[in-house]
Amino acid sequence: MNKVAIGKPTGEGTASLEKALDVLQAIGSLPQGISQKQLAEQTGLPRTTLYRMLATLIERGMIRRDPVGKVYRLGFSYLEMVRNAYLVPDLVVAASNELRALRDLSGETTYLAVLDGDQVLSIERCDGAHTARSSASLGQNKPVYCTGQGKAILSALDDRSREDILKGVVLEPLTPLTITDRRRLRTELQISRSRGYAIDDEEIRLGVRCVAAPVVDKNGKVLGSMSIAGPAYRLTLERLALLGPEVADAARRVGEQVREDRIVTGDGSVEVTAAPWSFHGAFPCWHQPSACLYWADTLAPAIHCWDGHSSRMLTRLELPIRAMTLHRDGLLVTHSAGWSLVDWQGKEHPLADLLGKSLLALACHPGGALWACVRSASGCTLGEVSGNGELRHGWSLTEQVSHFCWSADGSALYAIAPESGDILRLQKGSQSVRRLASLPRGSGCLSGIALDQQGGVWTTLREGWSLVRFDEDGNLDRMIGLPVSSPTDLCFGGAQGGTVFVTSARQELKIETLNSAPDSGRLLQVQTEFSAELGQMTDWGIS
Repeated sequence: MNKVAIGKPTGEGTASLEKALDVLQAIGSLPQGISQKQLAEQTGLPRTTLYRMLATLIERGMIRRDPVGKVYRLGFSYLEMVRNAYLVPDLVVAASNELRALRDLSGETTYLAVLDGDQVLSIERCDGAHTARSSASLGQNKPVYCTGQGKAILSALDDRSREDILKGVVLEPLTPLTITDRRRLRTELQISRSRGYAIDDEEIRLGVRCVAAPVVDKNGKVLGSMSIAGPAYRLTLERLALLGPEVADAARRVGEQVREDRIVTGDGSVEVTAAPWSFHGAFPCWHQPSACLYWADTLAPAIHCWDGHSSRMLTRLELPIRAMTLHRDGLLVTHSAGWSLVDWQGKEHPLADLLGKSLLALACHPGGALWACVRSASGCTLGEVSGNGELRHGWSLTEQVSHFCWSADGSALYAIAPESGDILRLQKGSQSVRRLASLPRGSGCLSGIALDQQGGVWTTLREGWSLVRFDEDGNLDRMIGLPVSSPTDLCFGGAQGGTVFVTSARQELKIETLNSAPDSGRLLQVQTEFSAELGQMTDWGIS
């Protein structure tokens, strides 16, 4: 068994480092593990030195000892660092099955690569079935201009991005077949773009050919490339022409699975306001003229106002609040005995109870009309509220909706159905109902809904401790942790419409939960880079 070569040290510290690296390299080269005796033979280290080094590496989690096989393997701390080295982990996950399928199709080694400056970097590999096969090391940079992977990526880039890369690249001839003429290279890239795949015809290493295709997400961003590589005598040009479309199809499928924006997580922008806590906060409404937020405590019935610096109670009511929305002259409130208009001075004006106890939710259309959701025998009905309390121009749904809102242009209504975990999209003028997204119950219970200008749908997850955003296609792309277990509702507001205000509840929470979430029931505000157009106020039913 050959010993691992050790370079000449420049000092005692360097010598110890090189010895430790030799040990790690020897352990990592054998997936089945290696015994201490084999390590001593490979590294040439004295037994006492090797023992001390192994003990230190085990303590640091870099290696681990299998007590059954009595061999050493790489440790989980080492694996964690390797995982962190992936530039695009979601891309690796999405590509793994396709890499194996291409390997099984061709028998040759398949690769996943990404652009790294003006070079390409292989970040995943699936070894071929042959003894003589391509086995380029992961993490090794290769020139972008003479590899199939690099040419595939360049072919998919826009002209400006491609030229920015090429202008700084020296086209050195690595083999007699390397393309070193820029005009010819540009022509090659145009051909690759047209047919959907690129070919490396022994341009980086004689005797090795490669076919590669770019991985492009649905937004047109080039994420990397996938390739098949192997000996030229097996991968003839005729065979590459047959494999090229297969690689292109696999790369397309991978691109469809990976979104440009991965889910962004964090809670650094969440602030607990100085407003008082409530038993069950709900129905936040941003009043643009006064730059104030109004929200209700539904169980200790009261309406509060937050101006960004201090809080005041607008009014206290006698009965539990069931729904609330902005009105031109104040706040339209429904409670267990009917409806009221609470004016801006806090005075309550009783109104007729038109929808009774079947009312589930209220929201205003951007045009100013009042819409409601009421319980029905089969689920619920959504519609515009007429002057005599009838619902019109709406939809009948087979599940109950707890919250809904309109898009800024009034063309679509978005609703949440907590029991199923569905977010629904209903197009005005059509009876069809589209399920935009769905979350399993284990994620939390959907509660509250708001839209931003980019078409994103925001909701909170009661019992899920989170505020989440779905993009216009229904993909979850943002999750913000909250310091409360039961966020109940939300709305956009603030000077630029980019603040999300979140109400929460503390009623019926277990003492253990309250100990972990002492801010339950408080009003939260979350600063985002998103904003929302603030809707019109209704003047329904009031002269």
